[in-house]
Amino acid sequence: MLTLAIAPPSLRHTLMQGEHEVSGQDGLVLSTILGSCIACCLHDRSSAIGGMNHFLLPAPPNGLPGRSDDAERYGLFAMEVLVNAMLKRGATRSTMRAHLYGGANLHVGMRAIGSENAGFARAFLAADGIALAHEDTGGGDARRIEFQPATGRVRCRAVVGRLREEPVRAALPADSGDVELF
Repeated sequence: MLTLAIAPPSLRHTLMQGEHEVSGQDGLVLSTILGSCIACCLHDRSSAIGGMNHFLLPAPPNGLPGRSDDAERYGLFAMEVLVNAMLKRGATRSTMRAHLYGGANLHVGMRAIGSENAGFARAFLAADGIALAHEDTGGGDARRIEFQPATGRVRCRAVVGRLREEPVRAALPADSGDVELF
């Protein structure tokens, strides 16, 4: 596990869904909390820059076009924006290394959205020729990510039991033999 020095508040930026940031600033820490969402951390050692995004789903529901103001919430747009921002700052695809985080399946008994997100991100990186250096995806717990874009160092910690939705079971009266459906 890597140890990151605590950054002053002015050097700590929190990314929310649909956001990204690219920087080479020494001491800057980008952070986010992920459930089923994915964060891709890219780093290019040769240019000493890195960037992170945070996306919600691979594509808008049912293939509907996303509104222009929420397009970055979807993987295809978020990944393109991050890679292009890295390239504009001097990175090259051949020397970029990616780390993927998140993709938890938080909703028991529902569609595995987290797994779909992680699969999309892996496929995108492979198609774009960007090496996947590390991945911490899946499972059922949320994660807190802290990334130093200038060095490429990342810390990932589990946020156990705080964001996970457990199924709700209705209690039956002790003297009842009937099952009530609702």
